[in-house]
Amino acid sequence: MTHLRVSIEANEEQQEILISQLEDLNVVGFEQTQEQLLAYFDEDKFISNEVKELLKGYKFVWDTVAQQNWNEVWESNFEPVIVDNLCSVRAEFHASIKGPQYEIIITPKMSFGTGHHETTYMMIDAMRDINFTGKTVFDFGTGTGILAILASKMGAASITATDVDEWSITNAKENFQKNDVKNINLYQSSIIPKETFDVILANINRNVLVQYASTLVNILSEKGILLISGLLKEDEKIIVESFSALQLKYTKQKGNWMAFLFN
Repeated sequence: MTHLRVSIEANEEQQEILISQLEDLNVVGFEQTQEQLLAYFDEDKFISNEVKELLKGYKFVWDTVAQQNWNEVWESNFEPVIVDNLCSVRAEFHASIKGPQYEIIITPKMSFGTGHHETTYMMIDAMRDINFTGKTVFDFGTGTGILAILASKMGAASITATDVDEWSITNAKENFQKNDVKNINLYQSSIIPKETFDVILANINRNVLVQYASTLVNILSEKGILLISGLLKEDEKIIVESFSALQLKYTKQKGNWMAFLFN
């Protein structure tokens, strides 16, 4: 399998906005430098006209890269992440990190969710405020499976994790095995389960969250908790309005990105 790599000249603030926008166009991974955003797409799913329209005003080029080459670059740049004393995230080739309560091993591939991005970091940080013991959890848009893994380690009774991307499903399954978590049911699907959940985790993007807001509210159990991110500061108003049926407990902000906890 090959991927198209779009190299975009953009500063840090522009990159954050572009990441949020490109997520709606079948992007499968990002790589960031100080002056450039690299976006990766499955070659057979690349929508050139929509990408060109979105990137008007930016200097960009694209080329074709092999999947394995991209992974080697990603792995070589992968560094462990520590979220205070709660959780460390590392690859197998890193030494174990002492101190945090939980340790997660992630195979660094194209799936979203290694702890490096502000949204994943905030989701992990906010999960310390949730009592997962004996709870049912839905991880909507699981990516690498990092949030489902942490929920399992924090005592969840069962977790349902879904993603639309085949690559994410493959990566998440591998990560579940590496972390020896066995109470996660993984599905490649955009369909929301009909059962109710005590905790819903969703680190996706504004458009998906707004689209599925009422459905997510309906499957949240009484006194349940909804934790969401993948959102920019400018999304705050529409997100609060979309989930107005729930009580907003607090928000977190890291850079231009936000996370919301509702109950």
